[in-house]
Amino acid sequence: MMVDCSHDNAAKDHNRQPVVLQDIAEQLANGSKAIMGVMVESHLVAGKQSIPKNLSQLTYGQSITDACVDFGTTVSMLRSLATSVTQNCLQLN
Repeated sequence: MMVDCSHDNAAKDHNRQPVVLQDIAEQLANGSKAIMGVMVESHLVAGKQSIPKNLSQLTYGQSITDACVDFGTTVSMLRSLATSVTQNCLQLN
């Protein structure tokens, strides 16, 4: 299954996505074979913004739909996940 780290799993709080991903990473490190992927709401700038009347006021790299984690947080999350997957693969050998 693919797990969505956002929306209901994060109680609709984009800042909780790393907690959700850590739980997934622990499951993988413990040998779970049920998870094949994750979805992360990610963009360059954290949060979300409304579309202003003057489009020049938009913040470059920030979502206008769902709130997202920023790029640095995304990198940390994916590194943690990669470590867990590696641990799982080592246990299989």
